[in-house]
Amino acid sequence: MRLRLRGLLGVTLLASVTVATPTAQNDATRRGQPVTQADLERWKKDLSNWGRWGAADEAGALNLITPAKRRQAAASVKAGISVSLARDGQYEKGVETELGIPGTGVYERHMASPGVDWFVLRYHGYGHTHLDSLAHGTDAGRAYNGYVADKDRVMTEGLSRSSIYVARHGIVTRGILIDVPRLDGVPYLDLDRRIYPSDLEAWEKKAGLKVSAGDALLIRTGRWTRWAKVGPWDARKQAAGLDASVIPWLRQRDIAILGGEAPQDANPPTGDLRGLPVHGFALVHLGVHLLDNLALDEVAEVAERHKRWAFMLTLAPLRMPTGTGSPINPIAVF
Repeated sequence: MRLRLRGLLGVTLLASVTVATPTAQNDATRRGQPVTQADLERWKKDLSNWGRWGAADEAGALNLITPAKRRQAAASVKAGISVSLARDGQYEKGVETELGIPGTGVYERHMASPGVDWFVLRYHGYGHTHLDSLAHGTDAGRAYNGYVADKDRVMTEGLSRSSIYVARHGIVTRGILIDVPRLDGVPYLDLDRRIYPSDLEAWEKKAGLKVSAGDALLIRTGRWTRWAKVGPWDARKQAAGLDASVIPWLRQRDIAILGGEAPQDANPPTGDLRGLPVHGFALVHLGVHLLDNLALDEVAEVAERHKRWAFMLTLAPLRMPTGTGSPINPIAVF
């Protein structure tokens, strides 16, 4: 099989950055008031991981996945059961969209003979399970750690820093599944359900665990359960997910990876925020790699059966120097 891949450069975010010292949430978010752009601008100064691992660092929060963290993840394996967290690919040629979402393409399948075929895949978007590198987002033209790319060279050569190649040896860490529908006692979340720090902490209490440095935090909203039940909708316009008020919490817990069944954010954002504030802030300012469009229903069933919401998570992105991400098949091992 020959595999040819094509990715999109990514999203452009907002304003600029400096410094890197964690602080608590501001008074507004503690009172439940919507996060504002002014809050984000302050957090860019107070919460940034720029320079934390050196001015030349390209790995960001992956630095938090230490040998000790990998050993902790491996020690969590008890039953030896593995579960995929990826969606099935759609193998069709000539179809422009998948899931009714414009800009999200299917695999283009090309058969050369009965035993030889290859696929062309546009993996960024709202359909395919993929891992975003830190080169996938920018804020005022700067990517993680202040990197400014030459746009002309990027379009022909890709990204020379913070590409998915930094994870070429694979990622092994402790994965923690936060199942918000189970927390609420429903099969899936309504599209207007926003997830706040209090929800994350309520789940920790319910599950008897605590998110810690170097963890991969995976948020289930029940997107695909809802899809099967009520049919398709455009998740670019409306989706349950994380409220921007979780950003300081994510920095305080020092997660290494953030994943969800869509690009993490509750959509649309509140107040004067635009785009995907959690997605963008995590990539650019926290240096957190992102897992988009996970399939978390099956792993949630296994976790419920074993009463264990932490497991060893393995990710093996393709070795693509200058790539802004990679299609991925995450594996949870219990």
